[in-house]
Amino acid sequence: MAAEPDKSDERSHLMMRVTERFEHLVVGVLLALMMLAIVASTIDLAWTFLKELIAPPRFLIGVDQVMQIFGLVFTILIGLELLETVKTVLSKEQLHVEVVFLVAMIAVARKVIILEVKKPEDFTMLIGIAAVVLALALGFYFVKLAYRKGAQHIKEPTVDD
Repeated sequence: MAAEPDKSDERSHLMMRVTERFEHLVVGVLLALMMLAIVASTIDLAWTFLKELIAPPRFLIGVDQVMQIFGLVFTILIGLELLETVKTVLSKEQLHVEVVFLVAMIAVARKVIILEVKKPEDFTMLIGIAAVVLALALGFYFVKLAYRKGAQHIKEPTVDD
């Protein structure tokens, strides 16, 4: 009878290893694809910038073009933050919630920067974006507060332990 639990433990351990390897494979593929997307976006940004810079009138870039360039810059920054998040998952086997909040805040900041408010209806959208910014900021604050309080309750290891 003692052999049955051992087989069950072996199967469960094997399934855990297979699942972990599968997760690492998927995360590795995601990292590679994200790196390619970031490189392609950076090349697109450089090309867009150079086109706008050499177009007549030379060395003058219009406001609309600057906003487009800023949008691309923030898109690349969001990609880099997502890449860092995926690297964290791969290296530490966990996802830090504050990283997700930071990525979300960068995405909202990108939206705010490239947003054009021209009609009165757009102000309703601004109120919604303000609510999202406030919610993200409060969420980030409470997550950091919880981590800080959690760290105070963890006993530091000593030589006697």
